[in-house]
Amino acid sequence: MLTILERGFVFDENRPTPSCHASTVVKTSKGLLAAWFGGTKESAPDVDIYLARYMNGVWQSPEKVSMEPGIAHWNPVLFAVGDHVTLYYKVGVYIHEWKTMRRDSFDGGLTFSPASELVPGDETGGRGPVKNKPILLSDGSILAPASREYADRRWRAFTDRSTDGGNTFERSAFMETEDPAVKLIQPTLWEDEEGVHALLRSDQGVAYRADSVDCGKSWGKAYPTGIPNNNAGLDLTRLPDGRLLLASNPVGQNWGKRTPLSLSISEGNGRTFRRFLDLETDDEGRSSVRSHSYEFSYPAVLSVGDRIYITYTYRREKIAYAILGE
Repeated sequence: MLTILERGFVFDENRPTPSCHASTVVKTSKGLLAAWFGGTKESAPDVDIYLARYMNGVWQSPEKVSMEPGIAHWNPVLFAVGDHVTLYYKVGVYIHEWKTMRRDSFDGGLTFSPASELVPGDETGGRGPVKNKPILLSDGSILAPASREYADRRWRAFTDRSTDGGNTFERSAFMETEDPAVKLIQPTLWEDEEGVHALLRSDQGVAYRADSVDCGKSWGKAYPTGIPNNNAGLDLTRLPDGRLLLASNPVGQNWGKRTPLSLSISEGNGRTFRRFLDLETDDEGRSSVRSHSYEFSYPAVLSVGDRIYITYTYRREKIAYAILGE
């Protein structure tokens, strides 16, 4: 039985910005790293990327790690292979004009290289991971879950694949659906003996799923699952025993409330999930889907050894974390 071993806030009194959102977490030999975007409000020109290190059981003070002043920053994603950590993040006034930037660390996140564009000259609205972590596949390639949000409100998901350790990426075609009006973004990925799979945020009240048998080079049509989704971010991780742990808001309504924030487990390769723990439940009887006063959202979840690490948005004021084990 998975239980919470530790929980709290990445920062509490030392709050660097009025608002924050969209965290990511990774573990290296030096400890945990968490990153998020913060500023006066989402999309404001003072929104930057912040990072904090968890060392010797204590979160260190956050520091600003983005390098492009005066423009909105979005959706950082951390990815680690050993002590090589890559920080990806988006830059741009409008989502459909995003550029994807990267910074690399070769010492477990203690220091980072200068920022550079992930795909130089890209004008498509962003490449590489859009919210959730890439995964290292059994063939040695890195697969990044990607998506685009166009100005005309079309949302489409794809993956970016690297065969040279993350130096360059080649994108897949978009994941198609039977109904082209369905909006899909922000995949989360896992690999098993059957192939590579994606679970996606949608505007249909349920998460969608797509499957690949060629390591993410191409995808079968995405199809609806029975997993409730409120058109907000979700994330999952594969445990050492093959089970899947999903963190999400299990609310089956498009633009539904971002509470509760719950954990669910799948023993059947993601075909069904059993909800077993609510990390946050307080909604104070509210009904507005946009009230941040009860928002617990955009989880990031990572399995390393016998521990599970989770970060998430807490009321748009703080980044919360939890460590789970059996």
